[in-house]
Amino acid sequence: MEIDKAIRECDDSRLKTKYTNAIYVIKRVLALYSIQEVALSFNGGKDSTVLLHLLRAGYVLHKAEESSSQDVADGENTFPIRTIYFETPTVFPEINSFTYETASTYNLQMDILRLDFKSGLEALLKANPIRAIFLGVRIGDPTAVGQEQFSPSSPGWPPFMRVNPILDWSYRDVWAFLLVCKVRYCSLYDQGYTSIGSIHDTVPNALLCIRNDNNSEQKFRPAYLLADGRLERSGRVKKFSAPVCGKLSSVCNGLKIEDLNSNNMLTASIIAVGDEILFGTVEDKLGSVLCRKLHSIGWATSLLAVTRNDIDSVAEEVERRKSTNDMVFIYGGVGPLHSDVTVAGVAKAFGVRMAPDEEFEEHLRHLIGEKCTGDKNEVKSLLMIKFHRF
Repeated sequence: MEIDKAIRECDDSRLKTKYTNAIYVIKRVLALYSIQEVALSFNGGKDSTVLLHLLRAGYVLHKAEESSSQDVADGENTFPIRTIYFETPTVFPEINSFTYETASTYNLQMDILRLDFKSGLEALLKANPIRAIFLGVRIGDPTAVGQEQFSPSSPGWPPFMRVNPILDWSYRDVWAFLLVCKVRYCSLYDQGYTSIGSIHDTVPNALLCIRNDNNSEQKFRPAYLLADGRLERSGRVKKFSAPVCGKLSSVCNGLKIEDLNSNNMLTASIIAVGDEILFGTVEDKLGSVLCRKLHSIGWATSLLAVTRNDIDSVAEEVERRKSTNDMVFIYGGVGPLHSDVTVAGVAKAFGVRMAPDEEFEEHLRHLIGEKCTGDKNEVKSLLMIKFHRF
């Protein structure tokens, strides 16, 4: 199978691990459910494209464990898993075309639904015995909060198992897979789009803009050249009348610097974590520095607080501040300790699980080079965690 062969022959050990884990999840699903009881939700995006090819490989490998070699060879040309496509009036034409071309190329049994997601699922599950649906959800996606690789549907929704084989994949992992396997993806990604929503809320990522001094047509580098995967969704903003390149310095993740000059001043809370500050053994100097810096750029500090080094205390303070401020800064009084609970407290406040961010760790190592020995506490000391209110 060409996908499995490409991964096995590549020298990217991290991608191999991600692939192996995803294939394991897929094979378990195919062992637990009949082929009529599973489906793939496909939307033409990069994550969905990765998932499709993982499923193609996983299906062949699953069949290899229970069938003859001839059956496996025949299976490489078929993909019997039902595919669901929610077609909307606001979809990019390029996404639509790519989806239909992909369905034709791989002989997908595609159900085209022109209803909202919930209504479409209700109709589909009422007419078919589907019990599990593969989704291309990754940590960091708005819909990923609280999900695991196997997550039952939420209350009020039709009952089915959500299966997320690439939940722990980063932006870098997605593009490594697509490029190593040399599979087709939507042409918009070669035009600077890094995360694609609807035609009304998606523009090319300004970080990929190729600057020029004349007024010629804007050009963008392809999505796989985005250096920092954390800025994947920077193109998910309302479209501007001004050129995107011209907005590069004033737009970041949907936040416009021009808003600083509006009547509604942006606000921030600053939270220091540490019993040593409360006991008076350490003086907190960073808080005042942050207050001055925020004031200098037009922000108002609504709170400067110190809380105990306790998960519940951190969670309660963050919970109170995150809904009333545009940004919350949180830091430790004496730096990272083995007993530090800041991250756990923040995770509890947002109702999400903690997970390692390999891409961000690589980014840190790139920034500090040989200064970092790799100790996890040392890496943590370089972080100041900030959360945006969306």
